[in-house]
Amino acid sequence: MTSFIIISIIILSALGYLAFILFNKQTNSTPAAGAILNVELKQILEQHVDYYNKLSAADKFRFESLIDGFLETVNIEGVGLEVSDLDRILIASSAIIPIFGYKEWRYTNLTNVILYPDTFNNDFQFEGEQEGRNIMGMVGSGYMNGQMLLSRAALLKGFSSASGKNNTGIHEFVHLLDKSDGATDGVPENLVSHEYATPWLKMMHQEIRRIKKGNSDIDPYGATNEAEFLAVASEYFFEKPEQFSQKHPELYEQLSLIYSQDPADRK
Repeated sequence: MTSFIIISIIILSALGYLAFILFNKQTNSTPAAGAILNVELKQILEQHVDYYNKLSAADKFRFESLIDGFLETVNIEGVGLEVSDLDRILIASSAIIPIFGYKEWRYTNLTNVILYPDTFNNDFQFEGEQEGRNIMGMVGSGYMNGQMLLSRAALLKGFSSASGKNNTGIHEFVHLLDKSDGATDGVPENLVSHEYATPWLKMMHQEIRRIKKGNSDIDPYGATNEAEFLAVASEYFFEKPEQFSQKHPELYEQLSLIYSQDPADRK
């Protein structure tokens, strides 16, 4: 009888210890049942990604799933810095926001994101003289095909309250979308139906003329060419959708069709 009691106590103690370990593992480091990201990563999303906070519960779950899938398939490495969870979440969010309206989209033309501490030059140098170090992001071509370079300082600013209408991460991923049809020309043919391409081009050229005359609140960099217009207007569309829809209703409607999203309708 005594042996039975001792054995029972040992078994109960072991079970209690196992339950303690599993509880702490789940609450401290792993997702709860039905969750995609762990607690810490979800907190980063909630604290830094306003787009995510405006989604419904079901869409938040899908956003998290897409974040997880992106981080599993795209390598993120730092040059002169150690990549943090915040860096990873903001890069992945920059990627997912433009494609969130398309359930099956994947970035097949991207393998690596290379993160620099700050702006860099055409030789990918980020130290030394400031002159020439004015690049905040770049989609690689040629021998750099499949690579994206980003400035951490610009990435963080894009998701801060001081970002205004700008978001460098979104800007560069829009370039990547634009490039996916083989030409970075401001018309992402993989997303734009043929019937919408001509009206979109016409609106782009009209607004570029307004920008050059100083009659538009769209960033002047958007007047550089059609590709930069798409990227700059898309930043505005996702960062300040209500303002963009009020000041540029026709452009807003076209971008809603391109991205299959209506962010101004989310409260």
